Amino acid sequence: MRHANRPALASLLLFVGLASCASTPKGADAGASEWLKPSPNLRRQIEDQITRLPWTHGLERVEQITWFAGIGEPAYPYLLELCADPRPDVAASAVAALGATGDSRLVEPLRQVEWRAGEDKALRFERARAAIRLGDWGQIGVLVDGLEDESSWVRGLSIATLRESTRIDLGYEANGDESSRRAAVERWREWIARRTSEGIVAGRD
Repeated sequence: MRHANRPALASLLLFVGLASCASTPKGADAGASEWLKPSPNLRRQIEDQITRLPWTHGLERVEQITWFAGIGEPAYPYLLELCADPRPDVAASAVAALGATGDSRLVEPLRQVEWRAGEDKALRFERARAAIRLGDWGQIGVLVDGLEDESSWVRGLSIATLRESTRIDLGYEANGDESSRRAAVERWREWIARRTSEGIVAGRD
């Protein structure tokens, strides 16, 4: 199983906002039978981190995401439940931890999550990043859209994820001039169109 390094996870600070006042999931027994169960001690640690996560910020939040990614399978049910949290930054953190595992078994469970955080842009990008890191290229177009974002951080994170997954960048530079970026984005869209016609990329919600 592949795990993301800290520099890659540190970029998640871009998507971590202020927590709201919704309740926190207090367990994840339902639907968890297919995953490796944690020991009683590890379960207590996971539940403690899950309870704390909505109220952490900055580097502490990133360290929690790193910890969950390192724990791996025993934490999956808890993180999948947290993906449905109505707070976008909390849901995005859970998605980020799952994506960082690189475990392709998570593709289908993530597709089945009943997302409650609305159309939050940061969460939408994080879901696309996680999907492609897990091997599901159905949301690759969201990352290409990110190449046109007004924020250089979003552009940089999007091209980094695309480069990591495809091993190409098609000449795109996040801090390049607008005309160069526009031309590179067009090359990305043409690349996706070709791969779609070849059946390599299939659009999914």
